[in-house]
Amino acid sequence: MALGQHHPALHPRRSVLLAGSGAAATALLAGCGGGVSDGVSPDGSVTINMWHGQTDTGLAAIKRLVARFTRLHPHIRVDLSGGVLADAMLQKVTAALASGSYPDIAYIFGSDLAGVARSPQVVDLTDTVHSAPTPWKNYWGPAREAVTINGRVRASPALLDSLAVVCNKKLFRQAGVDLPEAGWTWRDFVDVAHRLTDSGRGTFGTGWPGVGDEDTVWRLWPMVWDLGGDVIGADGRSIGFEDSGARALETVQALARAKSVYIDPKPGSEQMYQVFASGRMGMVVTGPWQLPDIRQAKIDYAVVPLPSYSGKPVTISGPDTWTVFDNGSARSKAARTFVSWLAQPDQDVHWDIEAGSLPLSRRSEDEPTWRAHAAATTGLDVFTKALDSARVRPAHPAYAQVSTALGQAIVAVLLGKSSPAQAMRRCASEAKAALVIPR
Repeated sequence: MALGQHHPALHPRRSVLLAGSGAAATALLAGCGGGVSDGVSPDGSVTINMWHGQTDTGLAAIKRLVARFTRLHPHIRVDLSGGVLADAMLQKVTAALASGSYPDIAYIFGSDLAGVARSPQVVDLTDTVHSAPTPWKNYWGPAREAVTINGRVRASPALLDSLAVVCNKKLFRQAGVDLPEAGWTWRDFVDVAHRLTDSGRGTFGTGWPGVGDEDTVWRLWPMVWDLGGDVIGADGRSIGFEDSGARALETVQALARAKSVYIDPKPGSEQMYQVFASGRMGMVVTGPWQLPDIRQAKIDYAVVPLPSYSGKPVTISGPDTWTVFDNGSARSKAARTFVSWLAQPDQDVHWDIEAGSLPLSRRSEDEPTWRAHAAATTGLDVFTKALDSARVRPAHPAYAQVSTALGQAIVAVLLGKSSPAQAMRRCASEAKAALVIPR
């Protein structure tokens, strides 16, 4: 979505295979054995295995970074073989932990970290991040929050993004509609989407993933938060968005009834983005990962913050992580050294530019290389500024089930199969079944 993989999806990266079933959780806790080797060679060098989860530009970027790291740390070798693409990483890591043969580092979606971190094989990185050259408080809040569980840092931030609205300026001009500005509302969004829709020309006002996966869901959370809701209720045994979720779904329903929203029937949102890139969609809610494709399609575009109900800025960030696993002291130390090095501004900026993500820290944002890139990329500063008002999904073991229930509710409303109130009642009931399980 990067989530890189989005790189994605949050881009294809966001079509998350949300496991989190009881069997998966049991498997995570069952993996008690370490790796088959301590990784230390006769010459004293240490080899660590990294399941990077990347493809295309993300893979090329991580290979270049590994080569640079090896030159600076000749006694640590990073093996990039093994693993799977990020969308399937949770299942792969779950099976690896159960078998006792797991990597030293894996690319784990932030929404999956709480479940994975229940394994005793996940290394606590609290001391690592607090002793790194960049102060931990210098990292953006969403990057810190996404990897912190019960006050402990359980992974290193790998990728940071946010949601905003990308507008096709040509379609706005053709429809005689002014471009939106910061402070606009969801009512404005619905109205503008309707005015941009032209069935004769085959143009849509906007789009929404219609699969029911995490890509479908995470776009609704800013609306829920803005209305005063939360993902998990104060009692920890029920959802905290039954009322606010129903109100947010009324906005989704309004878009669907006006036939001003393209509903993407396939995982990954690729068709939705193709419609936008072909010049047939006026607005798309997306992240910085999509800008390279939009620029390549030669769309004359502008980026504006997400609308809200309150008029106050609000968005979501979906950070992903480098999670470290314990294969003995030598390999764990080497893995911590590598992920800490990756997060430092010089490396982070090169990764951000190539993976289509945002700087992990304010120090990274201040790097001349990033500033030049941001100045040359229309709208990139809007995504970065949005981090000031961004929230993240909670690191809760039952999040996967809550997300699945909400995803079904959103799709039911998009397709006109349920009212917002009915959909949320079902969502609340299904999510509660997971939340009441002792953990």
